[in-house]
Amino acid sequence: MLRYMTAQPRLSRPIETCRFCDGALVTSVYDTIFRDPEADERLFFAIPGALCVPCRQLYVDQQLIGILGLDGARCTFAIESDRVLTAGQAGAA
Repeated sequence: MLRYMTAQPRLSRPIETCRFCDGALVTSVYDTIFRDPEADERLFFAIPGALCVPCRQLYVDQQLIGILGLDGARCTFAIESDRVLTAGQAGAA
């Protein structure tokens, strides 16, 4: 289930606890699948967010959700990205 976070994330560090279970949040970037109310799935790579491991809640900035047109969509899959490229490294990979 998708929850919204209000703070800017820092990469790969717990920044706060989950609002529902008080579990530590792992802040990183995630590859995700969102399903909208019409059951269409959309895949996104490197979405910044915070994941609560114990209750499997993904927190994503509400403004980003609006920018991506995901209002009303539900995150059905999220996995931490295994490789993050910066703009300078993208051409060298």
